Amino acid sequence: MNIFVFVKRVPDTESKIRIHHETNSIVEEGLNFIISPNDEYAVEEALRLREAKGGQVTVLSVGPEGAAVILKKCLAMGADEAVLIKDDLKETYDGLRIAKMIAKAVEKKFSNFDLLLFGRQSVGADNSQVPSMVAELLGLPQANVVTKLEIEGKSGTASREIEGASEKVVFSLPAVVSAQKGLNEPRYETLKGIMAAKKKTIPVVSLEELGLVSDEVSPRVEVIKMETPAARQAGKIITGTPDEAAKQLASLLRNEAKVI
Repeated sequence: MNIFVFVKRVPDTESKIRIHHETNSIVEEGLNFIISPNDEYAVEEALRLREAKGGQVTVLSVGPEGAAVILKKCLAMGADEAVLIKDDLKETYDGLRIAKMIAKAVEKKFSNFDLLLFGRQSVGADNSQVPSMVAELLGLPQANVVTKLEIEGKSGTASREIEGASEKVVFSLPAVVSAQKGLNEPRYETLKGIMAAKKKTIPVVSLEELGLVSDEVSPRVEVIKMETPAARQAGKIITGTPDEAAKQLASLLRNEAKVI
């Protein structure tokens, strides 16, 4: 199987985020960046499929040169090759823009594939848009939020979580699949893998090489304002008899919380 996995560079989930209010963007200086956690499930699933059925796993990322760090991690986990689609813009929150880049790269550079794997959403934008958009642009079947995946020959079966139940989806290959927590348990990099990854060169593909003109990749989403969440207020303790407490609670919900 020839499998491509798309991963994203995001701020460490334990980082303290600072906002540059003049540009309505996140201050990247001093931030530690990691592979988006959902993408790790996609990488792990690709490695397991290769181990079971043979083939090759190629990992790709769209982003600045700094995104090479997460590609090295994927190589250390066991991926065969990695490619960086260079995009110097900071986070634009425009899923269609990124999907166009990925779809064009697949069409022009990596057309021989059986499966395109994604994490269900990045923890940077949390839009959960790119996998479905890529599938639509390439005219491929898709299964998203997948917690179990089976591939036999030229068809696949995916189990996905829906509200209150599990749904089974059968599709033909090639296809797009986005991974959800529960699909597997991602492995750690090995020392041998880390040393091997250091020696590998990561090819860089420019937007010009993909034939994308500025109008096609100009952000169509504008961030009007960005701010940190309001500090959580201290809770209130209601005392008194049950009747008194009920009256106090109703008053607080009506006059302060304004939910009734």
